[in-house]
Amino acid sequence: MVSLYEHAGGHEALHRFVDLFYGSVLKDPLLQPLFGAGRPHHVAHLTAFTAETFGGPDVFTREMGGFPTLIEAHRGLRIREEQRQRFVDLFMAAADDAGLPDDAPFRQALREHVEFGTRVAYQNSHAETDDQLHPLREVPHWDWPS
Repeated sequence: MVSLYEHAGGHEALHRFVDLFYGSVLKDPLLQPLFGAGRPHHVAHLTAFTAETFGGPDVFTREMGGFPTLIEAHRGLRIREEQRQRFVDLFMAAADDAGLPDDAPFRQALREHVEFGTRVAYQNSHAETDDQLHPLREVPHWDWPS
């Protein structure tokens, strides 16, 4: 069975998807305060993270600071539940806009991935001590739904 990364279309397809998604986030009045004017590296980092999560190359871990950079990026943001949910909604809408596969198993894996990731980010954004951080400390590896 092919990986989610391969099924999605590899790096090029994920980059197109993340670029569309990030553009929508920066225009969204609910999410834009979390991202400011944006950072040039966000698209490359989120693309690499998603690729690695879905069974692609481990560039995010090897070359971009890995999971500790995500923990630090979210600390202190105090993400609100409505922001977390909007992130999920825009993520899934961007999958449609980018033409990612729309078969039910892939979309289920994509939704579970972003739901889990946003819950980790939410928890880490409210953590005042290391003990309050989510226990995840490495890039999770996502697979097809069982």
